[in-house]
Amino acid sequence: MANIIEIHSLEQPEVEVYTRLTEAQLRSRQKPENSVFIAESEKVIECALKGGCRPVSFLMERKHIEGKAKELLSHCADVPVYTADREVLEKLTGFALTRGILCAMGRPALPEPEKICTGANRVAVLENIVDPTNVGAIFRSAAALHMDAVLLSPSCCDPLHRRAARVSMGTVFQIPWTRIGDRAEQWPKQGLERLRNMGFKTAALALTDNSVSIDDPELMAEEKLAVILGTEGDGLSAKTIADCDYTVKIPMSHGVDSLNVAAASAVAFWQLRR
Repeated sequence: MANIIEIHSLEQPEVEVYTRLTEAQLRSRQKPENSVFIAESEKVIECALKGGCRPVSFLMERKHIEGKAKELLSHCADVPVYTADREVLEKLTGFALTRGILCAMGRPALPEPEKICTGANRVAVLENIVDPTNVGAIFRSAAALHMDAVLLSPSCCDPLHRRAARVSMGTVFQIPWTRIGDRAEQWPKQGLERLRNMGFKTAALALTDNSVSIDDPELMAEEKLAVILGTEGDGLSAKTIADCDYTVKIPMSHGVDSLNVAAASAVAFWQLRR
């Protein structure tokens, strides 16, 4: 049975993970085992639970306890469920956009890239992409369009950011992912070396004089390929491009020079799938 706890103010310390802590503070609590992330909406929470994430507490409107959250709560016996009238909860910025349900969850430990890439033929690599909306959209495309895993540079946005997870429609809990290095200086040199040691050829999506088309037969025939996407605006670093096996472009028309990184990822994943 769910542990229902009525709250009357968002100032109560029990709900500070929802009301006071920033995304960075949630990630860097004093002990790593206490680090949490916030999942919002029943669909995202359901995907997180199926992915093995541990619920710490819920915050929701009272009506959802016996409504759309009832099935979720049936699998989370004894987990605290903080609840209040909508008028109280609407003081929490953006709560109306969450469809009424939030869940604080323990942050899972990240595996080594070599572990999640065992048996993989196609992986996406995200370099310094900072917008959570773009990260979430890329994860959704990666899951839908046959990528086996996603690797992130040390400075890339957290896929468990609330907006990233929501935009991904929960796919951040369905496709394997991890960081390829935990310090900025480990990318790109050491990261690209790790990819090559795992047997991947590397394909940088960038517009340069020597770019090959994304439908290049040799590129598409590679047994193991890492598709590398760069940050918004600047794209991939010159060092990354220089060190990759391929530089790849998506042919454009009507004078358009490039696509948003999330849109480009969907085109690339579909074209280069195996």
